Amino acid sequence: MHIFPFIFTLFFFFIIITTNISFILGQQPYIGLSTTACPRKGDSKSIRGYTCNGQTHTCQAYLTFRSQPIYSSVSTISSLLGSNPSHLAEINSVSLNETFETNKMVIVPVNCSCSGNYYQANTSYVFQNTDTYFLVANNTFEGLSTCQALMHENHNPADVYPGRKLLVPLRCACPTKNQTEKNIKYLLSYLVNWGDSVSLISEKFGVNFKTTLVANTLTLTHSTIYPFTTLLVPLFDKPKSSQIQTVSVSPHQQPSPSSTSPTTDRKSKKTLVYIVVGVLGGLVVIALTLILCALIFFKKGKKKNDFLVNVSESTSYSAKEKPVKKEEEKLLEIIMTGIGQSFKVYDFEEIKVATDDFSPSFLIRGCVYRGVINGDLAVIKITEGDVSKEIQILNKVNHSNVIRLSGVSFNEGHWYLVYEYAANGSLSDWIFSKNKMSDEKFLSWIQRIKIALDVARGVEYLHSFTSPPYIHKDLKCSNVLLDNDFKAKVGSLRLARCVGGLDDDDDEQFVATRHIVGTRGYMAPEYLENGIVSAKLDVYAFGVLMLEIITGKEVAAILTEDNENLIDFLSGNEKVKELMDSSLRGNYPFELAMFVVEIIESCLKKDPGNRPAMNEIVSALSRTLNSSLSWEM
Repeated sequence: MHIFPFIFTLFFFFIIITTNISFILGQQPYIGLSTTACPRKGDSKSIRGYTCNGQTHTCQAYLTFRSQPIYSSVSTISSLLGSNPSHLAEINSVSLNETFETNKMVIVPVNCSCSGNYYQANTSYVFQNTDTYFLVANNTFEGLSTCQALMHENHNPADVYPGRKLLVPLRCACPTKNQTEKNIKYLLSYLVNWGDSVSLISEKFGVNFKTTLVANTLTLTHSTIYPFTTLLVPLFDKPKSSQIQTVSVSPHQQPSPSSTSPTTDRKSKKTLVYIVVGVLGGLVVIALTLILCALIFFKKGKKKNDFLVNVSESTSYSAKEKPVKKEEEKLLEIIMTGIGQSFKVYDFEEIKVATDDFSPSFLIRGCVYRGVINGDLAVIKITEGDVSKEIQILNKVNHSNVIRLSGVSFNEGHWYLVYEYAANGSLSDWIFSKNKMSDEKFLSWIQRIKIALDVARGVEYLHSFTSPPYIHKDLKCSNVLLDNDFKAKVGSLRLARCVGGLDDDDDEQFVATRHIVGTRGYMAPEYLENGIVSAKLDVYAFGVLMLEIITGKEVAAILTEDNENLIDFLSGNEKVKELMDSSLRGNYPFELAMFVVEIIESCLKKDPGNRPAMNEIVSALSRTLNSSLSWEM
C-alpha cells in the first residue's frame, strides 16, 4: 500500500521535468498564432522577434521562403530578403540566373544580429498602393516578419503611402551557449506549411525532434505548430538543397495572370501593347455599332430603364405588344450580327421553342428561364432597356469564372440574352438555404474556399485583363452562379462600369457619381456617402460576400447601416467560432478560418486605399486553398 504514494511522487516529478525541460534549456518561445494577430499589442511570445540571448550578437542564419510570382528567381528573392545572391545560389545548388517553380522551397542565408532586445535580419520593402502591414508580413514575406515588428521598426507607422520605404525585420536567431555546447552551429527559421509537424521538419534536416522542441520551448504534450509561422531548426552543419523536398504545384496554385509583375518581362509587355492596340481598334468599331443600335432602338420613344437598388421581377412572362417595324427589327439583327463573331443572333421562334413557349415549368425565377438549345441547357434572361453595355462587356470577356453570353435575340421591345447554364444555381441558394444542414444543400470548407477563390479570379479578370478594365458594382451571392462541378462564375454585369487606370503603371482612378445603384449592405461606405467609384467597391463587396460564405448568414441584409457594425462581426476568436456556419459542424481548420477573417477585415477597411487589390486576394486565397487541401488530407 505504501508503494503507491512513492509511484505517484515519481510520476509527479516526471511530469514536472518533461513539461519544464524546455524552459530550462529552451532557446526561444514558439510564436504560435500571434503572427496573424495584427491588432494585438505587446511583446508576448516574441511577436516582434526572437530574443537576443545567444552566445554571440551576430551570426550566420538561414531562412526558408516559398517562391511566388514576382519573387521567384535568385535575384528577386535575394533582393526581397536582403540576402547575397551568390550565397543564395550556392546554398541551393543553382545558377545566379535560376528561376524557381512556384511554391518551391528556397534556403536563404542571412546575416542575423541583435537590434535592441531582438535578433533580426534587416531588409527593406517599398509600400505599394494596396498594401497593409498584414499583407506585407503574411503575404509578401510569408510570415518571416510580423505586423507588430513592422510597425515598431518604422517611425510613424500610421503614415503609410505608396512609395514609402519600410524597414522589414526578418525572424532569425543565433545559437545559445547551451546549443553551441551541443555542437549546434546554425539556426534556421523554417516557414511552417499545412501538413508539417515538428518531427517531419526535424527529420527533413536530420535533427532529433526533441532538440527542435527544446529550441522552440515546446514539449511533447504541447507541440502543435501552425502555418504562416516560423519554427527554429537547430543545425549542426549548413543546410543543403537536397534536404528540401520539391513541392509540386497543385492546379489551384497556378499563378493567375495578374501575379506576374508588369516589369519582369519587357518583351511580353510590348507584345501586350500591340495586342491591346489591335483590340482597341476592334472595340471602336464595336462601340460605333452599338451606338447605332441604341439610336435606332430609342428612336421609337423607348424610355430608358433606370437600374434601381432592388429590381423586382415579375414571376411570369407574357409578351407585351410594342409596335416595332419588321424592317427595324431586321436592321437590328443585321447590326447585332456585326457586333462580334462570338455571339449567335437567335430568331425569336428558336427562343420560344427552347422554353416551350415560356412554360412555367421552365421558369427559374423572375424573368429567367431554363431552355434547351441544340440539345444543350441554357439560361434565357428577358430584359428591357439598354443592354448594349452588358453585351459590349461580355463580348470581350473570356474567362472561366465569368458567366458566358452565347447569344442574343430581340423581339417587340424585349431582349433575350442566352447564357451558359449553371446547373447548381446561385450561391445564395446554397449559402442561405434552409436545407443546408442536409446533404442536399451543404458546402464543405474546401468548396467554400474554392468558390471564394473562383469569384476573386473572375473579378480580378474584370479589373486587370479586360480592355478597358471594368468594375462589377453589384457583386453579391445571388450574382454568383455555380456549375455542375461547383465552379463559381460571376454574373449580372448590367451595372458594370469602366473606370480606367487599374493596372500597376497608372494611378488608380476614383470617379464621383450621383447615381447610386447596387445592393445595400454590399456597397462600400465611400460610395454610399460620396458616390466615389473605384475598383475598391468590388473589394468591399467581396469582403461581405466572403463573410457570408463562411458564416452562412445574410450579413448584407442584416447590417446595412455602417462599416463599424460589420467589423464588429469579426472581433475575437470566440465570436468567429460562434459566427461560423453551423452546417460545417466544426469541420474546418480554425487557424485558416482566422486567416480568412483577416483577409475579410482587410477588404472591409473604411478607407478604400487600405483595401487590398484583387490580385493580392487571389494570391492569399490560393495559399489558403492549398493549405486547406493539405489539412483535409
